[in-house]
Amino acid sequence: MTDTSTPRADESLDEEGIEPTAANGEPEENDEESSPKEKKTVGESELFRQSEIAADYVEGLLDILDYDGDIDELVSGGRPVVEVVGGRLQNLVGQRGATLEALQELARLAVFRQTGTPSRLLLDVGGYRATRRKELAAVAKNAVEKVKEYGEPVRLEPMSAFERKCVHDVVNAMSGVESESEGVEPNRRIIVRPAD
Repeated sequence: MTDTSTPRADESLDEEGIEPTAANGEPEENDEESSPKEKKTVGESELFRQSEIAADYVEGLLDILDYDGDIDELVSGGRPVVEVVGGRLQNLVGQRGATLEALQELARLAVFRQTGTPSRLLLDVGGYRATRRKELAAVAKNAVEKVKEYGEPVRLEPMSAFERKCVHDVVNAMSGVESESEGVEPNRRIIVRPAD
């Protein structure tokens, strides 16, 4: 029998603010006997292990698909990251990153099955996320300009959790405006409005 249990759907793994967890799933506690540097090293080694598990999974997929790509495992911003670079990888990104999001969820599931804990793994293929982040920053700045100019809320197109987070980060860094998400996946979108 195959175990297909996954983290609950209402637990977004892309949102910030998830507390680090120990291998048993409990939040890490400050232990007087271990220094903060030791905790960070243990946490980073577990995150790196998650990126290695995901990289092995992605490498297996690439082999099955007969795609060539270099895979890098790293820890960035307190989360495991797997980057795949090479030619002919656009099919792994898909339209507006839909295939990439699905592959990321599969890689997270592979990590979950081996570790027993949910992962905040970020998968990037061909630098898509960095490019998309820049595009979304421009969309967010444009929306902020319209809100400041006309004083009316601006509704953006539906976006993935990754895309919404990018927009929220840009809007939250600007004064006089605020943003919030509304709706239900896959039609969840951001509204940018004047701050009260």
